[in-house]
Amino acid sequence: MSSSVLELPETLRLESHPFARNQCTSTTTFSPGSTIISIPALVSVLLPASKGHRCDACNRRPSDQPLKRCTGCASYWYCDAACQIFHWKTEHRKMCKDYNAYCASPRFQSLQEHEKMDALLLSAFCAHMALLLEPDENPSVSTFLSLLPGPTEIEPPPRCGGYAFSADQLKSFYSRFGNNNFSMHSHFNVFGHGIFPLASRLFNHSCMPNAAAKYVLTSSQSVRMEVVALRKIMPGEEICVPYLDPALLQTRAQVFELTYGFTCKCTSCTFLGSVGRIPNPPKDGLELKSISTALEHFVREMGEVSVFQTGRSEGFPPQLLCVLHETFLCDLSERFSAASHEGLYDVALEAGTTLTALYRLIYPPNYPQIGMHLLEVAKTAWNYSVQTDPTDKALNNLAQEALTLARSILTVFGSEGDEYDGPLVEIQTLSNLLSPLD
Repeated sequence: MSSSVLELPETLRLESHPFARNQCTSTTTFSPGSTIISIPALVSVLLPASKGHRCDACNRRPSDQPLKRCTGCASYWYCDAACQIFHWKTEHRKMCKDYNAYCASPRFQSLQEHEKMDALLLSAFCAHMALLLEPDENPSVSTFLSLLPGPTEIEPPPRCGGYAFSADQLKSFYSRFGNNNFSMHSHFNVFGHGIFPLASRLFNHSCMPNAAAKYVLTSSQSVRMEVVALRKIMPGEEICVPYLDPALLQTRAQVFELTYGFTCKCTSCTFLGSVGRIPNPPKDGLELKSISTALEHFVREMGEVSVFQTGRSEGFPPQLLCVLHETFLCDLSERFSAASHEGLYDVALEAGTTLTALYRLIYPPNYPQIGMHLLEVAKTAWNYSVQTDPTDKALNNLAQEALTLARSILTVFGSEGDEYDGPLVEIQTLSNLLSPLD
């Protein structure tokens, strides 16, 4: 399918790619924080933990009023009548009377949790297709059907409701699910899965992406994905997003092969492929502390461009190879979170400082997870000062510095998900607390 059929904005162009099917390139300059494209979900479904807490139509979590339950199935919840009518017309009418029996059926209950999500998403997709007057003329449906199927053929799960689709059609639909669905999040907490065909068709993956997706929730409308530039993107440059967390340094290659059917050739993967075997981190506390200190020093000295951005391993200290082991990051994260929760703020700040250095090493500039972590560091430093000495200038300066960096990064990404809370609101609240101490 050509870019003209895809009806792209003038700022984007679909071109040939030496390895992938195509590449989406910019025809203009995007500054950091610019919205590259906004794409509505074809269909979306909520995670079980979000059911009853979020609207099944617009996916919002209302702050000022309770959700209203569907009187037909009593299993779908809505902000108001407008959301219920919108969802009824687009898919729920085909699923309402069968939904509870379907979810209680032995075939559905025998599925694993991720398979249940795919089964519900396939059901919603089929219901939406059945309610379209001319599905073959629908641009989102046409784009979805133009997507490449996954590398492994899997039998489709049972569906909710009866539809006039053949077994071959259902296989064709489902073959595009595993490698083309997106996890939707509000303030980086996943609340559901959605199909955004144009995003799947346009954007290739990179572990060092120059763009990322966020989700905008509006009453009585489908959730929208906005693809945001993380840094300056020049005309002719390919726009890439992450398909999974770039911090999965060791397992991601297998996920790419099994789920997506490709080998990533980004600078981050090039660097990892050139360093050889990654050893386990040491168990001894003193050795770990020495490694952490060396990592922090290396990142301070490397400047704005990391070895993960250049793809070159020359000059990377061999003794730091163990920090690339996924268990190093996992253990650091757990230590930081547990110590913060238990009020051991000095321990938390020590782990948090090392984790900041690791994030700066492996993530691209302005990656939102760096900003989220820096916000937690700022909150930890503030809590430590309150616990010990609220006038401690060193702690307050640390909190202010982390908060300033967090604001800088998360402002680039912008607000997303639920509007009434989230990291930008927390940043302003903490900034107000720190202001009298300046």
